Amino acid sequence: PSFAEFSQELGLVSLTASDEDVQKLATCYFFTVEFGLCKQEGQLRAYGAGLLSSIGELKHALSDKAIVKPFDPKTTCTQECLITTFQEAYFLSESFEEAKEKMREFAKSVKRPFSVRYDPYTQCIEMLKDTRSIEKVVQDIRRDLATVCDILSKMNKHFGI
Repeated sequence: PSFAEFSQELGLVSLTASDEDVQKLATCYFFTVEFGLCKQEGQLRAYGAGLLSSIGELKHALSDKAIVKPFDPKTTCTQECLITTFQEAYFLSESFEEAKEKMREFAKSVKRPFSVRYDPYTQCIEMLKDTRSIEKVVQDIRRDLATVCDILSKMNKHFGI
């Protein structure tokens, strides 16, 4: 789920972004979803589809010869994407959660007069542009919190927590 959420975050941020910002987001996508590295149980792992589909580049990316930099969208978005040779650098995330949080912070730099949110209940993208749309999000959060509070109360009674 974290990988899918990360990919979704990139897509949502790109909606109505300027061409310049879309290019930056596309570069971040390229160096994560296509050529990304992460750590799993302290080990360097590839998760990018471009790496996983090329045994030669995969071996290179995981070797001592590869330049591996920490994933930071502000610097990642300036890296040149190479399509006919191995990448000059790869970007490492400690986790998908960390990558998601960094992309959320980076998304704040994208200038637009509103924000967007994916509603899993309606499976639609909602534009948050006025108090009415924001009130609906708050109501959804309250409903979800009420559910969490209810189950915590039941667990407390059942387990004596």
